[in-house]
Amino acid sequence: MRLFYHHPLVASARKVRLVLHEKRLAYDERVIEPWRESEELLGLTPAGELPVLVDEDQAVVSDHGAITEYLDEVYPDVPLIGRTPGERAEARRLAAWFDDKFYWEVTHQIAGEKLIRRVSANAAPDSRALRAGRENIQIHLQYLTWLKERRSWLAGDSLSIADLSAAANISLVDYSGDMPWEQYPEVKEWYVRVKSRPSFRPLLKDTIPGVPPAPVYTDLDF
Repeated sequence: MRLFYHHPLVASARKVRLVLHEKRLAYDERVIEPWRESEELLGLTPAGELPVLVDEDQAVVSDHGAITEYLDEVYPDVPLIGRTPGERAEARRLAAWFDDKFYWEVTHQIAGEKLIRRVSANAAPDSRALRAGRENIQIHLQYLTWLKERRSWLAGDSLSIADLSAAANISLVDYSGDMPWEQYPEVKEWYVRVKSRPSFRPLLKDTIPGVPPAPVYTDLDF
């Protein structure tokens, strides 16, 4: 059986979970706390970082970008990186935007403080980081609005890793209750479409001990 190492608070691992479910690939999961050293994880990847996939043929693939590329090549029936060179370039560009820029400027500052810091260190969030994340998210949501006004999905006419990368990060900010949905109706409409897909159901079941999700987190008609 395919085995996936992840943690619900790792945005990039959430993206890969969405990819696995969109491709209808069954897997067992192993939840690893990323803030603690894991000999099991180090035995799979010298980086010791999540996520890691062990496929049915025992192929070990680490790094969320590499896993996504691997899954789209090995299981191409549901293409998520695009069909033409131009589509693939745009999907990869936007996925990288959310995996890196959005993550460090928003997800890390908000979910990292309100969720990971609470769970890993039982500490209160840094108000300066929260303020920075809430300011930064405005620019990103304006860009998302611009994309949605011109396209059916973020990278074009079909769902792609761009949508899954964005939704994986936003889902953590949404869990913490910091998404200004009423200010960005186009982004909200797009997120409802992604959130309503069967692949998203496992993410909506995630709960963090001691930190309940915002009321809208599991609501498909919020």
